[in-house]
Amino acid sequence: MRALMIVNEGLVVFAKRACPTCVLIEPVMRAAAGANRAFRVVSQDDPAFPPGVAGVIDDRELDHSWLNGIEVTPTLIRYAGGREVERVVGWDREGWRRLTGVATLGEGLPAARPG
Repeated sequence: MRALMIVNEGLVVFAKRACPTCVLIEPVMRAAAGANRAFRVVSQDDPAFPPGVAGVIDDRELDHSWLNGIEVTPTLIRYAGGREVERVVGWDREGWRRLTGVATLGEGLPAARPG
């Protein structure tokens, strides 16, 4: 089955308010959204999560998550040319920094935390 197109080029994070790791990295998602024009959040349980990020995609039906093979939140995916080129599952500061290009992302947070 083919994934629903969210972005052709850019970053997409799958998250949910009920995920403690997602709540921990709320400031990271806001910073990444501010630094990347093509950054989208797909929220599995609350279209108002995370607050302060515009254009959150409501995925309460889990269509996007299922079609993109999301088993853990948060999951950050980088797309290029309409295809997934890399993904980071859970919170991994170095992985998120690499995908977003924001060298200071996640300062003060643990280096890694599972979703």
